[in-house]
Amino acid sequence: MRRHVLWGTVATAVAMTVLGSSSAQAEGRGDIRVTKAVTNNGKSVIVGISKTVTFPIKLTIKDDSGVKRLEHIDASSTGSTAGGPVEWIGTSCKKLSRTTSECTATMSVNPHSFPWYSDTNANVTAGEWAAWGNVQANDGDYWLFDRVALFKFKRAATLTAVATRPNPFSHSKQVKVTGTLARADWEALKYRGYSGQSLKLQFKKTGAASYTTVKTVRTNSVGKVAATVDATSSGSWRWFYRGTAATMQVASPGAAMSLAKPTLHAAPRLG
Repeated sequence: MRRHVLWGTVATAVAMTVLGSSSAQAEGRGDIRVTKAVTNNGKSVIVGISKTVTFPIKLTIKDDSGVKRLEHIDASSTGSTAGGPVEWIGTSCKKLSRTTSECTATMSVNPHSFPWYSDTNANVTAGEWAAWGNVQANDGDYWLFDRVALFKFKRAATLTAVATRPNPFSHSKQVKVTGTLARADWEALKYRGYSGQSLKLQFKKTGAASYTTVKTVRTNSVGKVAATVDATSSGSWRWFYRGTAATMQVASPGAAMSLAKPTLHAAPRLG
């Protein structure tokens, strides 16, 4: 049986733990506050289909009596009631001054937990996430925080590129570049072709430092893409996908292509 987590239920449980059931609507007591918060050093959290991903949530906490501890922390989607299998696995705090401490919580996501974690499709949890929890001060002050350290929780993606010359023996310098864009399906724990996405075909001339965009093409119903272009020199071809709020940005490995004509060798004479 799958476990369904509602943000309101979890937030209320945290409030009752700190305040008691009769005061569950209060936000805290005293002057303790989270003054700064950032997840994964400001980068998106990318999750695939097999590897456990860990990431930090760093909080700057201030109180006139000094900070006692980070009492609880968790993270969840801001746009869905579906939960996510994020675990709080450890915290380290350092004192910055008499009144201020910086606490870093390490969070863990195991993709294998996705299929049973929510009543809904686990893929809908991708998008904007935020941290929530509570902190305590040395003088007994406490504060319940939510929607801090906002970040993007994204599905991993893969992208391939293959470059060929339709007719390497002709004077034509046409190059055909194919590829496939796929992204993690957290329900099936497989990568599936991603349809209807705009990909940039990019080229880097041999000896050049960077790629330039040549053409833009959309993937078909199974995530495949193809384009035929006239090349002016030898070099490397790749596909580039800029990603979305729920799917990571990805570039394929470069596919090298030479425009030199193959050399024909005469067959050896027999006898």
